[in-house]
Amino acid sequence: MSASTDAVCHGEPGAGGEEQTRFDVVLSGTVFLDIIFTGLPQAPSAGTEVWASGLGSSPGGVANLAVALSRLRLRTGLAAAFGEDVYGDFCWDVLANQERVDLTYSRRFYGWHSPLTVSMAVNRDRSMVTHGHPAPITADELLNPPPSTRAGFVHVDLHEDEWVRAAKQDGALLFADVGWDPTERWEPRMLQQLEGYDVFMPNAVEALSYTRSDDVKQAASALAEIVPVVVVTRGGHGAYAVDAGTGEEVDVPGLNVAALDPTGAGDVFGAGFLYGTLAGWPLSDRVHFANLCAALSVQHFGGSLSAPGWCDLAAWWRHLGRRDDSNLRGYGFLNDLLPAHGCTTVRRASATIGLRGVP
Repeated sequence: MSASTDAVCHGEPGAGGEEQTRFDVVLSGTVFLDIIFTGLPQAPSAGTEVWASGLGSSPGGVANLAVALSRLRLRTGLAAAFGEDVYGDFCWDVLANQERVDLTYSRRFYGWHSPLTVSMAVNRDRSMVTHGHPAPITADELLNPPPSTRAGFVHVDLHEDEWVRAAKQDGALLFADVGWDPTERWEPRMLQQLEGYDVFMPNAVEALSYTRSDDVKQAASALAEIVPVVVVTRGGHGAYAVDAGTGEEVDVPGLNVAALDPTGAGDVFGAGFLYGTLAGWPLSDRVHFANLCAALSVQHFGGSLSAPGWCDLAAWWRHLGRRDDSNLRGYGFLNDLLPAHGCTTVRRASATIGLRGVP
């Protein structure tokens, strides 16, 4: 892995919490090896070859969220299957040893190869090609019984995991997102799976498609009839959030950053919003913080290893915080939040999985 580094702080703010809980957040899902091409002049068409100027490799899938949470210093437990192959070795090593994600509830499997995704970033968006097979074990089997946690984050589908309901009964907050529907039917019955969740964070396409709406605010309002807090992400255009309990609405524009790769930005946004929720912040602060985390992530390769740490956030605010810019006024809470010094280094994605840098 590359020795390329970025700064993260010791002594950064914590999200609080009860000492008796083992984790701040528990996740289940699929870990992919992500190979990301950037700097493409255009997407490849049939019978052509396109050269990319940039290449990065990192754990992907649910690992995007796990790393983003861990880099915010939340105690993060991940339940996932890993192949007994080189890809699996790499992903396990990065998550457990480099990023401090707890893999106690994960397992390795011989004869089941690790899922793989190739992501191609073109014009501030990305397209992906993925190969994989169903995991040889379910999340409920891995999390039996589920550990105590302050929050659970779930990628919802038509299959309901029992561990999620058990965590809810034990007092955990439930956060959810949803993925692209390859059938493009966007079955409304999918939304029935959201009952009992506390926060739902779809992107604009998902929100509009599932609610049959033409407007993000209208879609969020419809979803807020099911889930108390709804946040609709709009890529580089920011996010819109509504709290059905208080009636509060927040509309945060995107930040002007040089985007290299948007892979995993939605997951990084989710990590930032979850952090702010556990910390008890107002809705506006949570959306601004999540928006900033996602904006900083798109400046680096990959979804997981692009996630910012506390010194990334502090450096951005020190550089821009004193500007008289209306788009920055919502970030003033960072003055009392961010650490001033005490940094160590963490790694970014490299072009190959064959190298190991010096810790």
